[in-house]
Amino acid sequence: MSKITARQKQLLGISALLVIAIVFWNTFLIYPIKLFVVMLHELSHGVMAELFGGDIVNIQIDARVGGYCRYTVPNGFFARIMIASAGYLGSLILGASILLGAVYVEKDRYISLVIGLVLLFLSWYVIKTGELFGIIMTTGFALFMIISACYLNDAFHDYFLKFIGLISCLYVIIDIKDDLILRSGVGSDADTIAEITGIPSVAIGVIWLLLAAAVIYFTIKIAYKRLR
Repeated sequence: MSKITARQKQLLGISALLVIAIVFWNTFLIYPIKLFVVMLHELSHGVMAELFGGDIVNIQIDARVGGYCRYTVPNGFFARIMIASAGYLGSLILGASILLGAVYVEKDRYISLVIGLVLLFLSWYVIKTGELFGIIMTTGFALFMIISACYLNDAFHDYFLKFIGLISCLYVIIDIKDDLILRSGVGSDADTIAEITGIPSVAIGVIWLLLAAAVIYFTIKIAYKRLR
């Protein structure tokens, strides 16, 4: 019997993580990572608002795997569209970047450290809401990433980062499908763009879904090349 190559081990590992994510999707195992994706989503709104001249007021993360980013709205048609689009697409790109980082970077613990520091930055705006759940989850996840970067080996970080990267990509796809296509008109980001542009929110959801599928496809393709 031929030996399993390093590339095959990596592919098997990623496949196993994907299966675990799907099987345990609605369990407590995945719940904190779903909240992490919400953190990325709201942070993306806030960062885009800042880039266009606005200011983040506060950010909430709630127990129902939801949240909001309150910010001052910059003037301008393009700015409003970009800020509204940043949540889903920003969290998707960040999730894909985490996955690729875990594949390409040798010292994965440094990626975890950066994530922890970014979440500490985010927690400052969550603390402003006074909502205890969001404060505990954001600061807790941040401290976990920072402490694990100091004490756990790179093998742990390699698989954990791939895991949260995969879940981030999956969750964005599912979230877009549920909130923007199956349940349009509920005050989603797509509804905001629909109000600005006059384009139906379902159409916007479909466009985002296709963009998300393209990002995931190219992410997997790039990761696969690295594993050769």
